[in-house]
Amino acid sequence: MSGETVQIGERLRAIRRQQGLSLHDVEARSGKEFKASVLGAYERGERALSVGRLLRLAELFDVPADQLLPRDEEKPDIDLTTASGTDSMAGYTIDLVRLSQLQDADALVLSRYAATIQLQRQDFNGRVLTIRSDDVRVLAAVLGRLPEGLASRLDELGLRAAS
Repeated sequence: MSGETVQIGERLRAIRRQQGLSLHDVEARSGKEFKASVLGAYERGERALSVGRLLRLAELFDVPADQLLPRDEEKPDIDLTTASGTDSMAGYTIDLVRLSQLQDADALVLSRYAATIQLQRQDFNGRVLTIRSDDVRVLAAVLGRLPEGLASRLDELGLRAAS
């Protein structure tokens, strides 16, 4: 498995232990959605997590999804503000109609992520969705990009709606 898969597993284990939960506690808390053996395989890096499963575990542990992502101890967290102090990554408005028409691999990931956000927010207008600043880091990582590169990828796909 990839180094990222192992690192995500280590983060899962650390958060589970911080909360004083055993693998079987998580299985019970999830209504057996996450079997202890499967969660153990995620934690050991033997199985990769889908975006949906990662988001569901974050919800189950009641932590922001980016807390399950690997930490690079050598690099500080990316500063999402410009030199003037304004928030350059305040979020993006995604054109859901355009997104539903695309068959690109990144668009399929974005579509699943958008559906999860819509469920969490109970926001089903179906035309646009605002990706908030706390979603930018997670979404960029899932797409294998830096947060500052997410806007250009969204533009390449024609997905940024006018704010």
